[in-house]
Amino acid sequence: MTTQARSRVLVVGINYAPENIGTGKYTSEMCSWLAGRGHAVRMITAPPYYPAWQIWHGHSGVWFRRQEIDGVEVIRCPLWVPAKPSGLKRLLHLGSFGVSSALALVASLGWRPTHVVAIAPTLVSAPAAWLVSRLVGARCQIHIQDFELDAALDMGIVQAGRFRLIAGACERWLLRRFDRVSTISPKMVERLGTKGVDVSKQMLLPNWADIDSIKPLDQPSPYRRELDIPDDAVVALYSGNMGLKQGLELLGEAALRLRDRPDIYFVFGGQGPGRDGLEAQCGHLPNVRFLGLQPKERLNEWLGLADIHLLPQRADVADLVMPSKLTGMLASGRPTLATALPDTGVALALNSCGRVVHPGDTAGFVDALRSLADDAGERCALGQIARQQAIATLARDDIMQRFEHSFTSVN
Repeated sequence: MTTQARSRVLVVGINYAPENIGTGKYTSEMCSWLAGRGHAVRMITAPPYYPAWQIWHGHSGVWFRRQEIDGVEVIRCPLWVPAKPSGLKRLLHLGSFGVSSALALVASLGWRPTHVVAIAPTLVSAPAAWLVSRLVGARCQIHIQDFELDAALDMGIVQAGRFRLIAGACERWLLRRFDRVSTISPKMVERLGTKGVDVSKQMLLPNWADIDSIKPLDQPSPYRRELDIPDDAVVALYSGNMGLKQGLELLGEAALRLRDRPDIYFVFGGQGPGRDGLEAQCGHLPNVRFLGLQPKERLNEWLGLADIHLLPQRADVADLVMPSKLTGMLASGRPTLATALPDTGVALALNSCGRVVHPGDTAGFVDALRSLADDAGERCALGQIARQQAIATLARDDIMQRFEHSFTSVN
């Protein structure tokens, strides 16, 4: 049953379509789904720049711009994008969006939103979102895709010291102001409690999989022919952002150690500040292929190229993020080899449909990859379980209907 056009939902987040990976993908699909249900949706965002850290052709980082995408009114706000992001440059980058998005949020007061949703990352736009909601009497929610502050501090992107105490206190104060705080994994929900968010405000809102568009292929992916990979070779695929949180050096080391296995091909697809290092590490090997981000319309063929999905992750970001790419991996009906600590969100998600080794255990990672490559039966069995898990737990309509009910039922 279609929802009547009674809600005006104002959303703010730094990433949005046409970015088709990470937070931008899920925020875009969320807004489009709500618009399709009859809600009026306005999205305040930046011009697309991720993951290459360069504003896309045809967009400007200097001017405000208004457009419509899939029934959603999109307001693009100017921001500064550093070519090589570092600690201070990242802060300036986020700060520029914080200022410009605040202006767009204040300008939306006359639109009289009934609900305001802030997407984190990035937290810099959350204070203005909360203030606008209070000025117009709207319900306010913050949805956390990753705990960016914790990750930046733990990974050393931003220096800690007194800053950790001050920033942590500000974050806790801010989160407690919102009517609802949602995040994408049970372990991340647990972390909300450590930040002082009342249980009554906590909500699990996992990222979903498009289980109708992404499904197991019944024949070899066309990418095999395009990349000159034999149909009987085993493809280990990494796809997505190539940034600091991924621990990509492990993939390069695995490719080097398995150079004597011409039947195993490594395909690395994506962009980001870590790509150059990975390409320098193993790009010279004959069984390694590098590509950029692939078109959304070829996503099923792209994910179906894998016999084994690769999901490296640094130990110091465990349960600060939940890799958004995992949903598509599961839906594709292929097993995943990941690095994760025991009892973390990734480890629990792959408990019955993949292999998990300790972050930094290169030998264990290579051994697990070699074992999976040698056992087609196990790969098939794990892939079938992965597909069934996606169908049972990651259907977009089921997740979004719970989200819609959560904010339309609160007065």
